[in-house]
Amino acid sequence: MRTFVAKPGEIKPRWYVVDAGDKPLGRTATEIARILQGKNKPTYTPHVDTGDFVVVINSAKIQLTGRKLEQKMYRRHTGWMGGLVSTSAAEMLEKKPTELMKMAVKGMLPKSKLGRQMLKKLKVHEGAMPEHGYQAQQAQPLEL
Repeated sequence: MRTFVAKPGEIKPRWYVVDAGDKPLGRTATEIARILQGKNKPTYTPHVDTGDFVVVINSAKIQLTGRKLEQKMYRRHTGWMGGLVSTSAAEMLEKKPTELMKMAVKGMLPKSKLGRQMLKKLKVHEGAMPEHGYQAQQAQPLEL
């Protein structure tokens, strides 16, 4: 018996639509990261991108449990002295709700070229189903 190793040309990615409205951010992000990596398939190979495309809709309605809206801080640095910029989760949800989901999923993917390639297969939208524009890909709804 030989170990199966997927080759990049053999993989046929699927498209999934995930409705993130009224669901916890972390639990939704972990399932999305599993699908992007391809860990939900029997053909999973760690060094090959075997994952599928994921379209997330209603990201503006995502839920954060506990007091995370006020307490969770997102930090970035401008590169200048004293340039630390902190933004609370409530501000992020108000200004850039799509970035909140992308950052949560990005933290759960590998920190390599392969992880950056997987993140490109994530499409996050604020609005509902008719607005995302991926009807041609015949995306299947995925219940998490």
